[in-house]
Amino acid sequence: MLWGDDDRRRWQAEGPLLEGWGVYHATVDPRDGTLHAAANHVVYGPTVQRSTDTGKTWTRSKQIGLPAESGLTLNATWHIEPGRREDPETLYLGADPGVLFRSDDGGETWEANRGILEHPTREGWFPGAGGMCCHSIQLDPRDRQRMYVGITAAGVFRSDDGGETWIPVNHNVAADFLADPYSEVGQCPHKLLLHPARDRLWQQNHFGVYLSDDHGDSWVRLDGNGLPGGFGFPIMLDPNDPDKAFVIPERGPEYHYSPGGRLTVYRTRDGGDSWEPMADGLPEQAWAAVLREASAYDEESLYFGTQSGSFFALTDGDRWVEAVRHLPPILSVEVAAWSG
Repeated sequence: MLWGDDDRRRWQAEGPLLEGWGVYHATVDPRDGTLHAAANHVVYGPTVQRSTDTGKTWTRSKQIGLPAESGLTLNATWHIEPGRREDPETLYLGADPGVLFRSDDGGETWEANRGILEHPTREGWFPGAGGMCCHSIQLDPRDRQRMYVGITAAGVFRSDDGGETWIPVNHNVAADFLADPYSEVGQCPHKLLLHPARDRLWQQNHFGVYLSDDHGDSWVRLDGNGLPGGFGFPIMLDPNDPDKAFVIPERGPEYHYSPGGRLTVYRTRDGGDSWEPMADGLPEQAWAAVLREASAYDEESLYFGTQSGSFFALTDGDRWVEAVRHLPPILSVEVAAWSG
């Protein structure tokens, strides 16, 4: 865990917490300050851990499983998403093999979402290099019944009835590894975000960066206009400006490192019509990789971590500071105004 001061220039490391566990994603619940972690262990398996004392002690969820009749096995927990403020005990969990869970008791127990588990297109889903992970869960703040998930490699799905049923929303999104690259499902979203102030979806995909202004019914591809390539994993937003987004490209599907050996964040200020590099303060030579959960943003700044163990924060508008280095591979970055 890292603690930063108000100007994001000075940071202090604490821990390690949950030593020995692979934390694929961790987040602070803004409703009550509880720290939740999608944690995986080679011996103890996949679970969710939670802490109410800033990580000093942890409580593990009761065993998380899938219905026997599904024939599926839980391989990993991937993403924790706090529920709506009007549902203070509700949490969502994305997991491998392309499944979604819900908890209504603060993370003590979890129940699989049948609409995703038994989706009629599931035979057309398949695992990516990291498994068949449900890694993105977005709740629409303007419509209590609407939510989205992103699953690799299945695509993006939308529910308009609170998670009972799910519609594939992948129109115009390419999946060049399929015989039909524009099939209904089989796409490989790497990260999906819904802007908090507008019905605008952003997607960093295996095959480009995409935007949708109609709840995912159609998508527009945005790379090729200033980006060195379309492949990458994370995407970040500006909560005050729906036209701004930030991505960290990698060379390509077989080469997970910075294009040209130059770690660079790219920004759009015009909804993806153009992109510009933001590299001030970043190393001039770095064959770095940033994973899908290893970036975050808040009202003031942007943050990301690399697989080589460096954590960067944006300060003074456009300058990056390497807050810490030589950590283990950074799997997840989240940020919260939080005191311990």
